[in-house]
Amino acid sequence: MNKFLRLTFSIGLFMLGALPAGAVLRIVATTPDLADVTRRVGGDLVKVESLAKGTEDIHAVPQRPSFVPKLNQADGVVLLGLEAEHAFLPALLDVAQNPNILRGRPGYIDCAENIVPLEVPTVISRAEGEQHPMGNPHYNTDPRKGSMIADAIARGLSRLDPPHTGVYAANRDRFKKELASKMEEWSRLTAPIRGKKAVSYHPDMSYLAEYLGLDLVGTIELKAGIPPTPRHLEELVRKMKDEKASLILREIQYSDDTSRWLSDQTGAKVAAVATMGGAFPDSQTYFGMIEHNLRTILEALR
Repeated sequence: MNKFLRLTFSIGLFMLGALPAGAVLRIVATTPDLADVTRRVGGDLVKVESLAKGTEDIHAVPQRPSFVPKLNQADGVVLLGLEAEHAFLPALLDVAQNPNILRGRPGYIDCAENIVPLEVPTVISRAEGEQHPMGNPHYNTDPRKGSMIADAIARGLSRLDPPHTGVYAANRDRFKKELASKMEEWSRLTAPIRGKKAVSYHPDMSYLAEYLGLDLVGTIELKAGIPPTPRHLEELVRKMKDEKASLILREIQYSDDTSRWLSDQTGAKVAAVATMGGAFPDSQTYFGMIEHNLRTILEALR
């Protein structure tokens, strides 16, 4: 794959001319929601592109050759961190040959730098499925983490462009003010969700569940990344009935058929949720992603 990417990189450099020096910061974000927040914080001073599509699994994003010239020409890369992008980003950064966006360099903007992760494993074993050694990386689904994301992006853009630090800070503060206003509204809107019991397809809804006060009692997957067995599904049906779980969180990248079968067996309603921006037509932005998830969960529980 790396040889193929290097060949495409050479072709890309020939075909794509660099932007005029100093025009804007060229930023590559790993997810659409991070790209949206970066645009909000950077304003007219940045040009932002996203690598992953909202319907993809962040742990299995294809290493598209078109990513390489984007990263080579980027001033910065904005990422979820906590190794969320481990399956595609490290190899692409190596091939892109852009030292300024490597880990530890000014252009490496890790939005998780002040996040306290949930579910940090104490034992790492292949028998436990797709583990995340640094903890669950899906904190972007919790709107309480939005301010920390914006702070990290503002710090990163300021490192790259110190003369405009004040602009980035002002844009960040406007974003955080809008977020605070929306969170007051969301808190009232989602009060009926608190205390409900649910299952998710993959163990990636912990942050959203904690924010909403949802009690997650299981996953459709046997373990992270391991498809369910008939026996596991039978046990899950029994547990959902015993626990009176009324909600199934089905991340858009996972099987609707299995979720619907489980709904038929238990009477629980399915809510199709996003783990990234752009997963649904109404979730193209960071706020759109959050609002889609809250709305679809509320509708499922009615």
